[in-house]
Amino acid sequence: MKEKNLPDYNNSKSLEELTKEVNKIIEELEKQKDIRSSLEDYQKLIKLNSIIEKKFQKKSKDINQNIKDKVKSIKKKKNVK
Repeated sequence: MKEKNLPDYNNSKSLEELTKEVNKIIEELEKQKDIRSSLEDYQKLIKLNSIIEKKFQKKSKDINQNIKDKVKSIKKKKNVK
């Protein structure tokens, strides 16, 4: 899914909030008997999954960069002594 197709309000939500929303949709889908009537819910689920995946990747990148920065800082301190 392209990011421009995703609603802005979902991009501002936390991973936890998005996960709760996905779980809610899944629960509703499990209750429904007619799959055809739930096509919109499935599409929303796919979009939310894409948002969660992108947020997770960004968070992972941020964590890795933070670790690299800390390692550099530690190395600099050791070289100074």
